[in-house]
Amino acid sequence: MEKKIKIIECPRDAMQGLHGFIDTRLKAEYINLLLQVGFDTIDFGSFVSAKAIPQLKDTRDVLSLLDISSDTKLLAIVANLRGVEEAILHPEITYLGFPFSISETFQQRNTNSSITESLNTITQLLEKCDQNGKTAVVYLSMGFGNPYGDAWNSDIVTAYAEQLVSKGVKILALADTTGVSTPKKIKEILPGLISRFPEVEIGVHLHSTPATRKEKIDAAYQSGCMRFDSALKGFGGCPMASDELTGNMATEDLIAYFEEQNIDLGLNMEKWQEAMALSAEVFN
Repeated sequence: MEKKIKIIECPRDAMQGLHGFIDTRLKAEYINLLLQVGFDTIDFGSFVSAKAIPQLKDTRDVLSLLDISSDTKLLAIVANLRGVEEAILHPEITYLGFPFSISETFQQRNTNSSITESLNTITQLLEKCDQNGKTAVVYLSMGFGNPYGDAWNSDIVTAYAEQLVSKGVKILALADTTGVSTPKKIKEILPGLISRFPEVEIGVHLHSTPATRKEKIDAAYQSGCMRFDSALKGFGGCPMASDELTGNMATEDLIAYFEEQNIDLGLNMEKWQEAMALSAEVFN
């Protein structure tokens, strides 16, 4: 069976750093449009501290307003066991995403826990997912470089990937939280991981300036990647990271790239255009 390219649209990532609170019903209206486009998954919200990410304090309320009649699946981010316990209560959610970093500095900054503590959390996350019919998605943050001064090289990336896979992780997304990846780094790291762990779905969550988006998409695809995280218009960027100006990979650039490759993504472009239009109101 031929593998299908999966696009994970990430309105959660696009919204989380905004200071002005987006009305809950407007959030839901926007996400409902994205659900109709036909993406594999929508990263729609997070069960994390409202103090840390106030924009997403209404994730439960947004979820209650979503129309989940499409085949698109929902993913929610969790950063600790409290978030896991809450997320597993919702049958509408298929995936629980956990941000794991190979940078001790960023792990503390992002989840207020150490790498060792986070590995223990992942062990329990996997157990809870197995018990409750969910699937864990683990993000390997700083997968293409580390601007915080912690030790980084491709061997460290591989070693942590090995550790996560040995725990039972089946979906691993290499995350470039601060936009430091280059086509060269992507081509150096991704093919080895994809060939080393053929039973694992390995994707990328790239951040990029507009000028370097296409070359990064191409490097990942040519390396064998079939799973891409992105956000409409490239909105967003991690509020816990050092460079808030490096936005997400823009979904429209992904769509354009695969159109150039004559690959049919099976998307409803009419609903996509409606979502593009509504985004002007959502992101003001």
